[in-house]
Amino acid sequence: MSDSSPSLPPWEGPAILLVDLDAFFASVEQLDHPAWRGKPVIVGGDADFHGVVSTCSYEARAFGVRSAMASSIARTLCPDAIWTHGHFHRYREVSTAIMAILHDETPHVQQVSIDEAFMDVTPTAVNIEHPVAVAQRIQERVAALGVTCSIGVGTSKSVAKIASDRDKPHGLTVVFPGTEEAFLEELPVRTLSGVGAAAEKTLHAHGIRTLGQMGRADRALLGKVFGKNGEMMRDRALGRDRSIVAEDDEVKSVSNEMTYARDLDNRTDIEAALSTISAKVGRRLRRKGLKGRTVAVKVRYDNRTTRSAQCQLPAPTNDDIAFTPVVHRLIGELWAPGMRVRLLGVAISHFDDPAAPVQESLFDLAAMDETERADGGSSSGGTFSRNGSPTSNGISSPNANPSSGGTSRAQGARPAASAPLIRDEEKRRNLLAATDALQERFGDGTVRFGFELRQSDNTTGSSSKNVEDYK
Repeated sequence: MSDSSPSLPPWEGPAILLVDLDAFFASVEQLDHPAWRGKPVIVGGDADFHGVVSTCSYEARAFGVRSAMASSIARTLCPDAIWTHGHFHRYREVSTAIMAILHDETPHVQQVSIDEAFMDVTPTAVNIEHPVAVAQRIQERVAALGVTCSIGVGTSKSVAKIASDRDKPHGLTVVFPGTEEAFLEELPVRTLSGVGAAAEKTLHAHGIRTLGQMGRADRALLGKVFGKNGEMMRDRALGRDRSIVAEDDEVKSVSNEMTYARDLDNRTDIEAALSTISAKVGRRLRRKGLKGRTVAVKVRYDNRTTRSAQCQLPAPTNDDIAFTPVVHRLIGELWAPGMRVRLLGVAISHFDDPAAPVQESLFDLAAMDETERADGGSSSGGTFSRNGSPTSNGISSPNANPSSGGTSRAQGARPAASAPLIRDEEKRRNLLAATDALQERFGDGTVRFGFELRQSDNTTGSSSKNVEDYK
């Protein structure tokens, strides 16, 4: 449809699209398996091993299955569904092709997940094409790849996001300038991004159930519910959000976490799992050309409580062979014999901080001799506490209860800091470059270190939608 079509009123002001790929993982699976088309397909983890539904086809949704639902519940609702753990490399391949289409339409693209992206297609003196015409062309180009997308068109990101969910699959919902308040007026408050269960409950208690009511609510009340974001949430409820499509959001951290089908209960398995996660984080850092100075470890126990510990590295790095020994050391702040671990995560942050002091060697701590470690002595890098600051003896609270306020570590159980598998920096760099190249060309899992095999059969099979998992 041309921009001069009489069926399209002129567009004045910002024009934001939210492109949402319909049931993306399941759609790719149906594309690659023609026999699965028209049938309920669930991409997710094992029902018997803490798995969750990542995505399901619309045929499965008819049975009540939803994303993020426990796989055990989904299996009960739809016992005849076709299940698959998912194929990450294939999803990345299709997503990359679709994102290339979006960038071909405009340079103003903000990818927010593996299957969603905002676009700014505001008409200008140079580009006068109507935003709806752009959206229609995108739908046609995406469909040519074998999957579909739903698009919301509005004057703000919040309106475009809500609009994209109104007509699925393969829907196009347009909220023209000046109609935002009418469009949002009767929608439930939970429809708006940023309104969680607790906020919804408080708003309901004050008789506020729709976005229209929220937009007219007392500012003091919204400040109480949303804190410093009260005025911003009010603007969103009125369709006045003016947050920009950020083409290159600053990366705050690079992380990965994994949930295990069978709880981990010994240090050898935990360290092997952390090594695997660290390798994924290292690959992502190198893809992005980032080096970080802070390393953090996250643990979720079998009782579902979650805790974390972090410390500063002597120098910024993206070398997982180098920082993995530090990750192994940090787990001693959070785990003691007898504890059972369901989830582990590793994160690297504080990228290239020029103000931070730099040490000559990342392995100063690893080089401590056994006497220093036994006595709680410190190297030039210091010892680690739960918050990353130096402690007098490197030993935290002996309380081994993961739900307690202290760190979970037995008295005297401080782990030895191991040296890197390969001490020579050039050899490490060459090895990582070779494995990165193979992974990039043939997909994750093409080549793996020995430690990555130890827990390879102990994941839930659930698939993440985090865009960073695919970049």
